[in-house]
Amino acid sequence: MTQPIIEFEHVAMQYGDNVVLKSIDLEIESGKFYTLLGSSGSGKTTILRLMAGFLTPTAGNIYFEGKNINNVPPEKRRINTVFQNYALFPNMNVFENVAFGMTLKGKSKREMTEKVSEMLALVKLSGYEDREISELSGGQQQRVAIARALANEPEILVLDEPLSALDYKLRKTMQYELRNIQQRLGITFVFVTHDQEEALAMSDWIFVMDDGEILQNGTPVDIYDAPINHFVAEFIGESNIIPGVMREDYLVAFAGKEFENVDGGMRPNEPVEVVLRPEDLDLVDVSEGKLVVTIDDESFRGDYYEITAHDDDQNHWQVQATNSAEVGQRYGLYFDPEDIHIMRLNESEEDFDARLEQYEEEEAPDASD
Repeated sequence: MTQPIIEFEHVAMQYGDNVVLKSIDLEIESGKFYTLLGSSGSGKTTILRLMAGFLTPTAGNIYFEGKNINNVPPEKRRINTVFQNYALFPNMNVFENVAFGMTLKGKSKREMTEKVSEMLALVKLSGYEDREISELSGGQQQRVAIARALANEPEILVLDEPLSALDYKLRKTMQYELRNIQQRLGITFVFVTHDQEEALAMSDWIFVMDDGEILQNGTPVDIYDAPINHFVAEFIGESNIIPGVMREDYLVAFAGKEFENVDGGMRPNEPVEVVLRPEDLDLVDVSEGKLVVTIDDESFRGDYYEITAHDDDQNHWQVQATNSAEVGQRYGLYFDPEDIHIMRLNESEEDFDARLEQYEEEEAPDASD
């Protein structure tokens, strides 16, 4: 197994009685784009600051390439930070800002000129060397901050919500460009955001955080398709979360009926929560539906209609449909077995992993057969 470039081992952070992080364990591999995703106060920026060396953990250990760096100052770590407010020097022009770290390291004028030109070309700001910071737009200032951080040739670049001040269109553009820069350079990015759409679009791996804990980590597809609990299911995209009962493996009851699904490993008749994503639901003729719903409301969202409805058990449903539906009319609601995701009540990621491992062992064919 490849050694992680960064590892947190039971890392906790506390200010007086205020516990910010609760025994965090995580591993960061080289060359990937990671995202710490959570709402304000979840602890994601604290992890970033611990990683960069701006904070020292109350408990636990942080390792860089296997060596403890708890007490290593920021300037001695091969980690650079792009801050939310960019932290550019207004009294310096673009060249001087990008070259700042190299100036402190005593690099020659030729080395700095070559590196600044390379970094500005990377962020599509060639020719801006003599511009004053006050002359730049918000997006251009962000690119300068990224160029300055990358000019120091870090092993890891950490980014603290750097897109939050940009308008929607520019955010979309910068998401693509940041991802492209990371892939071209092949270095590790650790990105902090509260925007789930941003995290899904940019990341190789996501850590979903709440209240100082990592609730779930995995690829964007894994987390979207198989949320571990109610919080993750609601936080990552829109979800229909319906109470149900797992009758047996591959059979769940909800909304007054039983449905085949692809989940297992739970107790017979165990109470569960059932997740169905709005885009996985189709409105069909009543005779073709697995459930029957009455349309409550509809709004046009450009490339789809956002529809709310209720079934005969008064469960509320969100549907994203390509065709319009008539408010007040009854329709069939159709979904496939693989669209049904089952969540155990209050299950942790450790519990989920242990259950899945046990279930897979029990389901595996006997080698002696």
